[in-house]
Amino acid sequence: MLEVSTIILLTLALAWPLSRYMAGVFNQSPHFSDRLFLPLESLLYTLLGVQASQGMTWQVYAKAFLLTNLMFGILAFLILKFQHILPLNPDGIGALSWDLALHTAVSFLTNTNQQHYSGQAQLTYLSQGTLIVTLQFLTPAMGLAACLAILRAMSGGRNHQSAKEGEPRDLGNFYVDTTRAVFRVLMPIAFVLSLLLVWQGTPSTFQGAAMATTLDPATEVVQQEIPRGPAAAMIAIKQLGTNGGGYFGPNSSNPYENPTPLSNVLQLIAIWLIPIALVLMAGSVLRSRSFSAMAFVVMGVLSLSLITATIYSERQQNAALADLSHPGSNMEGKEFRFGSDTSALWATLTTQTSNGSVNAMHDSLNPIAGLTTRAGMLINAIWGGIGSGLINFIVYVWVAVFLAGLLTGRTPELLGRKLETKEISLLGGLVVLPAAVILVLTAVTVAFPSLTGNTNPGFHGISQVFYEYTSAFANNGSGFEGLDDDTPWWNLSAVLTLLLGRYLPIILPLAVAGMMASKRVSQQSSNAITLSSLTFCITLVVVILMLNFLSFLPSAVLGPIGEGLELAVIGKESF
Repeated sequence: MLEVSTIILLTLALAWPLSRYMAGVFNQSPHFSDRLFLPLESLLYTLLGVQASQGMTWQVYAKAFLLTNLMFGILAFLILKFQHILPLNPDGIGALSWDLALHTAVSFLTNTNQQHYSGQAQLTYLSQGTLIVTLQFLTPAMGLAACLAILRAMSGGRNHQSAKEGEPRDLGNFYVDTTRAVFRVLMPIAFVLSLLLVWQGTPSTFQGAAMATTLDPATEVVQQEIPRGPAAAMIAIKQLGTNGGGYFGPNSSNPYENPTPLSNVLQLIAIWLIPIALVLMAGSVLRSRSFSAMAFVVMGVLSLSLITATIYSERQQNAALADLSHPGSNMEGKEFRFGSDTSALWATLTTQTSNGSVNAMHDSLNPIAGLTTRAGMLINAIWGGIGSGLINFIVYVWVAVFLAGLLTGRTPELLGRKLETKEISLLGGLVVLPAAVILVLTAVTVAFPSLTGNTNPGFHGISQVFYEYTSAFANNGSGFEGLDDDTPWWNLSAVLTLLLGRYLPIILPLAVAGMMASKRVSQQSSNAITLSSLTFCITLVVVILMLNFLSFLPSAVLGPIGEGLELAVIGKESF
């Protein structure tokens, strides 16, 4: 537990100064980083025809976000489909099927990185080292940009002092926000982390696979082909950008991706560093530090609760290997060099942050840990993905404010702006959207066993299917695996889930924030809801838990809860 506590404290120590830096970067005022980055950014704006000084309404901002995603999505599909005839393919890797190319393009475009392929075996150096890495920088940056627009709208927009009631509000410039997120935040930190990973033994080369002579010449295999490539740069941004897609099939359990205990610690810190910094930065954008304090406390309580439950779960012996005379932790599917505690910490953080990378196989987790990891994805607002996680948290805040207003007879308002029928209707749609998508697709898939391709019957088999769709909707990308998921059904149904789980939860909150921004700001009364109060924090936690409890309890009973009870009965009979 000393290692776990150290990782948490180091992350918090780094997140605070990073949040101050980010607040300065995205402020309208001059910043010291301008001297280094502004000339390059200005050149890029000129080449792209972007008017950096021109602000955008929420409608224009949303249109720029969607069109940019569409353009990169088409480009990604074409590169993946025709990678076999493009350069940087020294290992002679072939083409992807059209449905796998589509799934891979949409998966990385949505900051999900769900992989139905094995990276080192099915993608070329061009696809991985150029296309995938580019998307891993751009997609979190675009999510951060959307979050900044919503935060600015909540504070009245950048022109709040001059704009009249009902007038459109300036929410910033999408292209400027995205560019600054890439050049001033993601690239510098990723550069440092990639160097540290190379120092620890992660490969960074465009040479082909290495050929190694086995130690025992008596074996049938005399030489072994070991894939490598420009992995360090991709691994750095996969963690920092809450991407999660691994260069190698086994992801961060692969010794090339995660060579040492120190590289394991560095990547654990990277997974949630920027999401925490973004929460701490939000108060500066909103001009309300109490909002950041409230968000940090609520997320922190939920985060530590899930971490504790997961570590406890994985300290229990695997029921399938139960030996009551020699108790021990569950080491199935884990690397001995990392142990059960940091593997459980990774499993929790990667599903809290929509990162999705793994250093242990989630399919081998004990039922409690399986329940907590999927809970982190279903809530999707405990730190969350870069930008998208805080957006989801704001949705919960809006719903909690509305419900608290109904219970106490107060007018539902946040930062002086009222929540009315139109906004609540959109929020209601967002609340039911996860259940509608995940449960329907899970039911259809389980109803036709030929579609699932899972390796386990009963409770665990249902968990595998449910987890796959939850991971896609939450922009997470991790998997229980044990699924034959490279099929047209899985690829296309996952594409639908990816699109619905990424764009509606960003565009609809942007619309709500934009509509609220143009409203008249009312003077805060003495009986107004105080965001930083203990009462509201408890209310918000209850709302988050109840919404997910009511939506997904039956699926949990048919999945990890049922599996846990079944294993308990088996263990009791064995005893």
